[in-house]
Amino acid sequence: MGFNLGIVGLPNVGKSTLFNALTETATAEAANYPFCTIEPNVGRVPIPDPRLESIAEIAKSAKVTPNVLEFVDIAGLVRGASTGEGLGNQFLSHIREVQAIVHLLRCFEGEVTHVEASVDPIRDAEIVETELLLADLESAERQRDAAVKRARGNDAEAKKRLAVLEPLIAALQDGKPARSVALDPEQRRELRQLHLLSAKPVLYVANVEEGAAAEGNGHSARVAEKAAAEGAGFVLVSAEIEAELAQLSDRAERRDFLESLGLAETGLARVIRAGFELLDLITFFTAGPKESRAWTVKRGAKAPRAAGVIHTDFERGFIRAETIAYEDFVACGGEAGARDAGKLRSEGRDYVVKDGDVMLFRFNV
Repeated sequence: MGFNLGIVGLPNVGKSTLFNALTETATAEAANYPFCTIEPNVGRVPIPDPRLESIAEIAKSAKVTPNVLEFVDIAGLVRGASTGEGLGNQFLSHIREVQAIVHLLRCFEGEVTHVEASVDPIRDAEIVETELLLADLESAERQRDAAVKRARGNDAEAKKRLAVLEPLIAALQDGKPARSVALDPEQRRELRQLHLLSAKPVLYVANVEEGAAAEGNGHSARVAEKAAAEGAGFVLVSAEIEAELAQLSDRAERRDFLESLGLAETGLARVIRAGFELLDLITFFTAGPKESRAWTVKRGAKAPRAAGVIHTDFERGFIRAETIAYEDFVACGGEAGARDAGKLRSEGRDYVVKDGDVMLFRFNV
């Protein structure tokens, strides 16, 4: 199961620098002019999780495989993208393909050219949001017109779609994103079929100068307020610091460098975790002498679905899941100790997987 987030923003806000640091590669050219990233760059990033290291140590695993997220570095957007300005159509199509948006906002002054000639992250955010809303409004109105025609012929599915489209269009016309519209669970499923850009969850990332990496600055404070008002995620990061850290291969060197800046962890670790949460994902583990591995599943998934993440045969032939809570696995020194202590549970098809579960699936095909 793949999960991806698109890094978006105006040109020259630090998207490619952040992407390079995230993936510890130089595949995205970071240059001081608009549209240097013409095609989206894609990188798979391991998700830091100290629980996996503990599990692997207890299980004496020969191999450790973490969860991963996929980040897509998308070319910068400018005013008028919804009508094809700049790389508008390309930009919008690439956003449509990702599951959530990491909205990087420039919160640093400096000599790097700003496409709007000044630094104002709230204005920048509104430019991008407006283009997404305009593109969504055009799409939603087009889909409504098609649904109206089908509904006249008593098409039940078209009537269901119209019941969702009407409040969405009203919100978009009022300058509100699709994700802000109150819908019931069935309508939410219908919303996903509409493929609207502003329906995607958003994480705001404030890119600050090195000296503001620990506490932020006035620009980033405004972004934090905006995120809080919208119920969106917020992370503070200095892409330049992260780029420097990416060049340090030694863990001790990285730790010392962070400590010298008053930072407990990298901004990237926070971005990755926040992105994982943004997609409403949880982690379960498998453990053994050959490999300990973290797996990703949507929150609320039941045991057979989790089994299917490992292999479709596991889901198809699911019998039960032998499950140990992470805390019990550690406290009991592994599977054998947990079994002896009565902490290993046999769960059936209706079991809802919990974050941190260590699982062994029994199946028959």
